[in-house]
Amino acid sequence: MTVIYPSPIFGPVHSRRLGVSLGINLLPADGKVCTFDCIYCECGFNADHRPKQSLPTREEVRSALEARLQDMRQNGPTPDVLTFAGNGEPTAHPHFPEIIEDTLALRDKYFPNAKVSVLSNSTFIHRPAVFEALNRVDNNILKLDTVDEEYVRVLDRPTGRYSIREIIEGMKAFKGNCIVQTMFLKGGYKGQDMDNTSDKFVLPWLKAVKEIAPRQVMIYTIDRETPDHDLQKATHEELDRIAARVRETDIPVSVSY
Repeated sequence: MTVIYPSPIFGPVHSRRLGVSLGINLLPADGKVCTFDCIYCECGFNADHRPKQSLPTREEVRSALEARLQDMRQNGPTPDVLTFAGNGEPTAHPHFPEIIEDTLALRDKYFPNAKVSVLSNSTFIHRPAVFEALNRVDNNILKLDTVDEEYVRVLDRPTGRYSIREIIEGMKAFKGNCIVQTMFLKGGYKGQDMDNTSDKFVLPWLKAVKEIAPRQVMIYTIDRETPDHDLQKATHEELDRIAARVRETDIPVSVSY
C-alpha cells in the first residue's frame, strides 16, 4: 500500500535506523514531488501521485513543528531525532536552508539532545545554500544506491540531469560530514535483473564510498510495499557480507534488514 505522508509534521514513527523519529515533510500532503522516481519508493511512482496542494510555507513548518514539540515535551514521547523525509526530496523546497535554521533553533529549545536528520537523494547538494544547510545538521544522510549509470536509471530513475561522478564529488566536499545510504535489493523490473548485491555492483560502489570517506554507511533493503511488485528483499546474509566489506575500510556501517 502506497504511503503518502501528512505535511508538514507526521509521527513520531519508529525508524529502523534512527529510533523515535518525528517526521518533517516539506512536500504537499496530497502527493509526491521528487527528483527521483525510484521503483522501490513507498510513496509510489511520481505520475500516480501528482499533488494539487502547494508546498508548506516556512512559517507553516515552523509553527506546526513548535506546536508538536511543545506537546511532546508535555505528553511524550521524547524524540531521538527530527527527520526531514516524507513525500519526495526535502531539499527541493525553496526555503529548505531557512527551515533547517528554524528547526535547529526549535530543537535546541525543546529537545536539545535530539538529532536533526535529513534523508536526501543528493540531487541538490551542488547548491551552496543546500550544501551549507546539510553541513549544519547532525545526520546528513545522502543516497548513493549504485555507481552504475545504466542501473541507476532503472532503479532510481532520475527525473532530470544526473551524473554519478558529480554526485560523488559533491559528497566528497562534505569532508566526511555525511552518511552514505544505500538500498540493496533483488528481483526484477520489466524483465531486467535488479539484484545489486553481487561484487559487480558492490565493489565499484565500495570504491566510491572509500573516496567519499563518510563518517558512516547505512545499508538497508526493502521494508514496505513497493510500487513494482517483482522486487525482493536482499537477504540477511547478503547484507552482512556487504557490511563486512565496508568494515574492512574502517568506515562504521549499520544494517537494516
